[in-house]
Amino acid sequence: MKLTIVGCTGSFPGPGSPASCYLLTATDGERTWKVVMDLGSGALGAIQRYTDLEDIDAIFLTHLHPDHCMDLCGLHVAIRWKPGGWGRGRIPVWGPAATADRMATAYGLPLDPGMHEEFDFTNWTEREPVTVGPFTITPFAVNHPIEEAYALRVEVVEPGRDGVPVSRVLTYSGDTDSCAGLEEAAKDADLFLCEAAFEEGRDDGINDVHLTGKRAGEAAAAAGARRLLLTHIPVWTSQTTVMAEARPVFPGDVAVAVAGVHYTI
Repeated sequence: MKLTIVGCTGSFPGPGSPASCYLLTATDGERTWKVVMDLGSGALGAIQRYTDLEDIDAIFLTHLHPDHCMDLCGLHVAIRWKPGGWGRGRIPVWGPAATADRMATAYGLPLDPGMHEEFDFTNWTEREPVTVGPFTITPFAVNHPIEEAYALRVEVVEPGRDGVPVSRVLTYSGDTDSCAGLEEAAKDADLFLCEAAFEEGRDDGINDVHLTGKRAGEAAAAAGARRLLLTHIPVWTSQTTVMAEARPVFPGDVAVAVAGVHYTI
């Protein structure tokens, strides 16, 4: 499984990165599948560096804050108005129950048909896995101030070089403060892609919104994750600081996500 960091700046796009968007690529032995976790502000342009839009097999939204979903509006335009027609059917989109209506409202469309002609919307059911190609994605409710927010546990089984299937797990936190659901989603993950928007000391009075580097590290350690990749870092938060917070509490490898970088899991 390959992870491409399309966008990783927290809350709104930064000068070097769009907001949250992550491209996952894996094979089932017959073809390569591509799925997207979140499509935040500014991500639609950047993702075209790594894939043709028509090659996206599915989109998984963690929650409906604009920095995680708003570029679905631009993708709607790309599908609906491409000269000569869109080369594939509707793109499956999994997200919170309000996703279809929220996107239609954001673009000023009537709710019926809204964007249903471009996207096949399905609502998350907590802890109920969905399968797309070699990907199995399970949503876990997490602690963020919006109607529904999820961490996503992504399990992939791919054919190994010796013919024996290989299983890997990536967990993406979405946006959250510390909670049991986050640790359960990240249990024994090979890679834990975890937000760290806040800093210890600076943001101590703000609860139930975001993690600090320390709290992300503690969640990764409690879950038994093997690698920790910190993400969703706003322009006013120091990458050096959140890494320094995480390292004393997490025994594994710690790094900060960088837009345009690929990781093999």
